[in-house]
Amino acid sequence: MLSRLTRLGPTLPRFLRNPACGVRFVSQSQRSGAAGSAAVSDLQPPVQESQGHAEVSPYVKNPDYHGFSSDPVVDEWNMRIAFFFGISVALVIGGTFIHYLPDHGMRQWARREAERLVKQRELEGLPLIDENYYDPSKIVLPGAGEE
Repeated sequence: MLSRLTRLGPTLPRFLRNPACGVRFVSQSQRSGAAGSAAVSDLQPPVQESQGHAEVSPYVKNPDYHGFSSDPVVDEWNMRIAFFFGISVALVIGGTFIHYLPDHGMRQWARREAERLVKQRELEGLPLIDENYYDPSKIVLPGAGEE
């Protein structure tokens, strides 16, 4: 409860100082026509309820209205189907799709290739890391006179 009072911010001290600040005074006397203001009910034509064609909110007809259909049974089944496909199937198929995506950046392939090369060099008796990145016998250098 007190955490909600912190949202009031600077208005809280004024409200605590003046208890009438949060009260709205409503006149109980009859209105005089001298003010000239029109009420909202005066501006709109009266609704005739006798015809029985007045629009009724779907929430009045069906308190558990989900917004899919005006029929309560169809509305509930459409809601169940939408949630089943929207949540269950999307999570399962989406998770499976993401799991079986190819190796991003080929990290797993690079590790497998490195392990294969390490085993091959150990079997051949070569050092795991050579001091030369390229084989010097395979590098073709230009002659002294060529530039």
